[in-house]
Amino acid sequence: MDRSLPPEIFPSPQKSASAVRNVKDYRRGAKLFSVVALNEESGGQAYTLQVAQDRSSDERVERNFAVLFIIVLSGSVLASGFIAVTVTKRGLRPLGEMTRSLGRIGPTHLKERVAPADWPRELQPLAIAFDDMLKRLDDSFTRLSQFSADLAHELRTPVANMLGEAQVALTRERTAAEYRETLESTIAECERLSRIVDNLLFVARVDASREPIARKRFDARAAVEKIAAFYQTIADDRHVTISCTGDGQIYADPDLFERAVGNLLDNALRFTPENGSIQITLSDHDADFEVAVSDTGCGIAPEHLPRVFDRFYRAESSRGSDGAGLGLALVKSIVDLHGGSATIQSQVGHGTTVTLQFPKQPVGT
Repeated sequence: MDRSLPPEIFPSPQKSASAVRNVKDYRRGAKLFSVVALNEESGGQAYTLQVAQDRSSDERVERNFAVLFIIVLSGSVLASGFIAVTVTKRGLRPLGEMTRSLGRIGPTHLKERVAPADWPRELQPLAIAFDDMLKRLDDSFTRLSQFSADLAHELRTPVANMLGEAQVALTRERTAAEYRETLESTIAECERLSRIVDNLLFVARVDASREPIARKRFDARAAVEKIAAFYQTIADDRHVTISCTGDGQIYADPDLFERAVGNLLDNALRFTPENGSIQITLSDHDADFEVAVSDTGCGIAPEHLPRVFDRFYRAESSRGSDGAGLGLALVKSIVDLHGGSATIQSQVGHGTTVTLQFPKQPVGT
């Protein structure tokens, strides 16, 4: 009959214990059979039993399962890919916005910010860091622009004075005394230009850490009295007294120390009225040596105090002076070079105190 199978397709007969491991598959048309043959003995007679099982339905189940598995797997892969792309795009959207924001930033657009409040919590520290960096850049560009404008103004004034005096001198014949007066005025303006350039170069070298410093321990009281004696003539002409209190040994570069204290005295003399006084106080502390220069001048308004150490910055009370606004900037650069600090206290109508703190000599040096 149709379902009978030819004997030759069956494997060699085995004992029942081994027949299970000797199963063969046989396909007939669309049918799949598993066939096995085993030997048995009964009543002294040997028998060969051939068994076949139709596994077509099992094969269909396996095939359907495989197809279903492939469909489900493909769908899962596609769904996972779609979800991954969507999540990645959404996660990278703030970075794209940051890229566009940073692309708009330039010297004239430093007010741009990336708005960290709108960002995912994980990226907010990055956005805050970018905003802080942009603020520092904005402040630096603002100071640089102001510095350039002030520098141009400070250099233009003496140049214009020299040019004007030279042109006036050439308008007609003059006596030797008049030419001499013109030359002396020109020399004075040239010296002013030279001081501005020298101070600028010094501050620039300090900023670039290229200014040599030769520290040693010396008597601060003797150094300050020497500086005060140099300015005593100017003080006497203005009826201003200069006094010094305190003493001690300071560890610093003597030349730079003299330059810093000299600039403070020069500033104090500029803004101290007649019959005023300037007090230099020396204090030897455990961690540092302090030099304070106090005057009884006009004082500085509170809104100007944060910027008095900036280059070329001058408060309203100093606009009429002939200084370039570099004195306190130079003083701070010297103190910074020593690893110290400079602070200022002032009250309008009651004078100003500038305090310099020089660190003590490190242990073992």
